[in-house]
Amino acid sequence: MTTVFTGKVALVTGASRGIGLEIAAEFARGGAAVTISSRKADQVASAIEQLRGEVPGAKVLGIPANTGSDEDRATVVSRTIEEFGRLDILINNTGINPTFGPLVLADLNAVRKIFDVNVVGALGFVQLAHEAWMQEHGGSIVNIASIAGIRSSGVISAYGASKAALIRLTEDLAWQLGPKIRVNAVAPAVVKTHFAEKLYTDREEEMARAYPLKRLGEPADVAKLVAFLASDQASWITGETVRVDGGMLATGTLG
Repeated sequence: MTTVFTGKVALVTGASRGIGLEIAAEFARGGAAVTISSRKADQVASAIEQLRGEVPGAKVLGIPANTGSDEDRATVVSRTIEEFGRLDILINNTGINPTFGPLVLADLNAVRKIFDVNVVGALGFVQLAHEAWMQEHGGSIVNIASIAGIRSSGVISAYGASKAALIRLTEDLAWQLGPKIRVNAVAPAVVKTHFAEKLYTDREEEMARAYPLKRLGEPADVAKLVAFLASDQASWITGETVRVDGGMLATGTLG
């Protein structure tokens, strides 16, 4: 069942494909007007075309933007308000991971970039949404974290550390922004997207066997949970990080 968002406006970052695009589609199917942002203009244009094809009559605004840029973030929020007149829901989905391997060998510039986009960029969007609309009118924020932020994550440990910071940020913001604004996070395991394909390419069946539900995640698995947390159905839920991991953390490992 699609959650109803008639009259609401949602902003989804990192939404040109994968989880972000499916989240945007879920809001559009529920009747929300949606702004999507992503770095590459051609991918944003393609995503807009796809959304309008999937959801006839959808109100969608696409803005090429780098989440790590103060100026770009401000542009995304201001254009959303100009186009739709409000901003009820913010989904911080942008995430990057340009480095793999042991932390003691990590390129510190790459680590800085991870935190600047995954953590500082998310907080920057929260500050702008708060100032532009939510402080006065309320709203809901959902941050896309990862189970790598809950348990040690091996070769993606710099990424995992940034997602752990995002989880802590979620809790503090929930405390500070209530009662008008709810802030939650979701923590997926491996979801079949372009972003994660290096983790499962050529060994999907092997990886899936490690999950109690015996499959990897699909973007819709995350999108439906995000929509619930953003909706009025979750009106007494804030400060939570909800795992959507096919039971992976229940096994005591990360696969």
